[in-house]
Order: sequence, then C-alpha cells, then structure tokens
Amino acid sequence: MILFPAIDLKDGQCVRLKLGDMEQATIYNPDPAAQAKAFEDQGFTHLHVVDLNGAFAGESVNGAAVDAILKATKNPVQLGGGIRSLEHIENWLSKGLARVILGTVAVRDPELVKAACKAFPGKIAVGIDARGGKVAVEGWAEASELEVVELAKRFEGAGVAAIIYTDIDRDGVLTGINWDSTLALAAAVNIPVIASGGLASMDDIARMTRPDAQILEGAISGRALYDGRIDPAEALEMLKGLPS
Repeated sequence: MILFPAIDLKDGQCVRLKLGDMEQATIYNPDPAAQAKAFEDQGFTHLHVVDLNGAFAGESVNGAAVDAILKATKNPVQLGGGIRSLEHIENWLSKGLARVILGTVAVRDPELVKAACKAFPGKIAVGIDARGGKVAVEGWAEASELEVVELAKRFEGAGVAAIIYTDIDRDGVLTGINWDSTLALAAAVNIPVIASGGLASMDDIARMTRPDAQILEGAISGRALYDGRIDPAEALEMLKGLPS
C-alpha cells in the first residue's frame, strides 16, 4: 500500500488548492525540488506531481520545476496536468518520469490513451476527477455527463497502469477520503486504483489498513502532510507490509 505525497505546482511553487480552485491556493514551499527531497528523506518511496497551470492551459507549464524535482529525488515520480499528446508523453518519459497521468484526454480522446499504453507499457495512468459522481475535465473547470465507472471501464484491458481517482468535493478540505465511491470504483474494474482527495488524518491511514481497502494501490496525501495532520514515520510504519 503506497502513500504518495503530492506536489501541486502553480507558477513554479508548491501549493495546495481548496476544492480545485486556482484562486484558493496556499503556497507551502517556493522550492518544489527541495520539497521532493524532503519527502524522500522522510521515507516516502514515490511522488505524485501535478502541473496545475498545465491542467488549465492544456500544455505543460511548470516544466522547469518538474525537471528540478526529477534531479532532486531518486523516487519514482508520476506527473499529470496538461499532457495531451503522444509527443508530450514521450518527452516526459524520456526525462525519467515513472508514469504519466492522462486526465482530460482520457475523456476527449480515449484512443490516444490506448495508443500510449501500447507505446509505453506500464507507464500510463488515467486520472479520473469527479464532482458529484460525474467526471470533470480541463483542470476541473468543466463537468461532463460521464459517470466515473463508465469512463474507467473504457480502459479495461488497454494496459493502463493505474487509475487515480479524485473526489473534487473533498480535495484540499480535509474531510476524509470518499471511501464508498473509491472502493466501489476499485471493485468495478481490474485496473489498480489510487485514492486522491480528502485524506485528512491518521484515521484515514488506519482506514487504508482494513481488509476491504487492500484492493487499492494506495492513496495520495497533500494538505494533511503539509499541515502536520499526518505523521510521515507513523503513517509509513502502519502501511508497511500491506499489499500494493
């Protein structure tokens, strides 16, 4: 069971948003590379990075910050936000990313996702962000009529390495992971699912250790880590030895 610390990039800085709103950003570290190294030093083994500006712009914006992060940490890094072509995917993977996360393009052009999975086996994750059970795109700015499980099932058998499922209504507000919808998604598809959005306290970490949660690959933590609501050493010890 992997606990992914999150670095969300806005204007080259490490921030956290509230409910996905770019106007409600709290700066946690002006040096994302230093934050990546700090997470590694705390014992984390993976890193989740999102280019927030890129998600809205539809192209990579915080590339320099991501490059610096890749140089600063030995941990595998997965990146999402504005990656919408095979050329972009290949470029990022060539720089040493472990996984590329495709979100908006998974809704707009699912065939591109399938082609990417064939071209880069094990390197493609799909980000499914939902508000009220419906998939949101374009940096969460637009809602679709697509149901979460319906979208996920489109990629069964395509070679997607993981689905990162974010409940936008819980993101950055420390209300706890939406376990019902997250576990329901994980049970509905054969693709590994990573929970994102709302992880609030050590209670959520404890919830990850329960048998029904073992179908998850892991969970992503942002604000709770930065605010000190989760103790890294204690959390990692609790999750040690659990399957992922």
